[in-house]
Amino acid sequence: MKTEAPPGTPATRQTTGPWDAALDTLREWEPNWAEACVKMTTDPWRNGVLPRKTIELISLAVNAACTNLNPDGTRRHIRRALDAGATREEILMILKMASVMAIHSCSLGAPILLEEMKAAGVQPIRESTSTAPTPACDKMRAAGQWNTAWDPFYELDPEWTDDFMATGFGIYASGLMTPKLVELLSIAFDASYTHMYAPGTRRHIKAALKLGATPEEIMDVLKLCVVQGVQACNLAVPILNEELQRRNG
Repeated sequence: MKTEAPPGTPATRQTTGPWDAALDTLREWEPNWAEACVKMTTDPWRNGVLPRKTIELISLAVNAACTNLNPDGTRRHIRRALDAGATREEILMILKMASVMAIHSCSLGAPILLEEMKAAGVQPIRESTSTAPTPACDKMRAAGQWNTAWDPFYELDPEWTDDFMATGFGIYASGLMTPKLVELLSIAFDASYTHMYAPGTRRHIKAALKLGATPEEIMDVLKLCVVQGVQACNLAVPILNEELQRRNG
């Protein structure tokens, strides 16, 4: 297994970053733009701010997120994360986190539903189940991890909310990753251009800073979200090349 190059030794670090074989074609067609883009997109891999394994796990998070589901990028960064020393359990945790971020559909929609219900004079069809036991939610509150953004959908469906929290709580309470790394990953999920969930991005940046993350580390997480944009070239350059060859063939 490959060993991770220590920070501060850019020459030995992975420099192809988010790219795949499409880069070779792009360099042939547009060498100046390709090199400028490569320099920008591979900066997190070269600058020594974040460890290689952390970079690959964050890149995996952005690719595997339920808002993205990029199979080629997911495979690429799983492979590189394993090369950098990540365990199956660590990678599986990323995939679990990538799944439960879908709760933001409720974070967005439930408050709107409550507001519109009030405006329309609509009452819930079923009787309130607010007195039903919600042990997972209670555990989240006791641990100081309850987010008030969850209150609206808890009000609408406390039992389902408890089922969801039972699913999510074990991921974050596992202790498998440091709290700081969990917050950096959470920033990536929320700030990703396929998601852009501002309340969560702010909350996790604030928490990361409290846990000792530096502005440079957080900025590199944001850079990794930005460089994900080259997946447009990874996807489409080979297709364009194939179609040109078909026309010229």
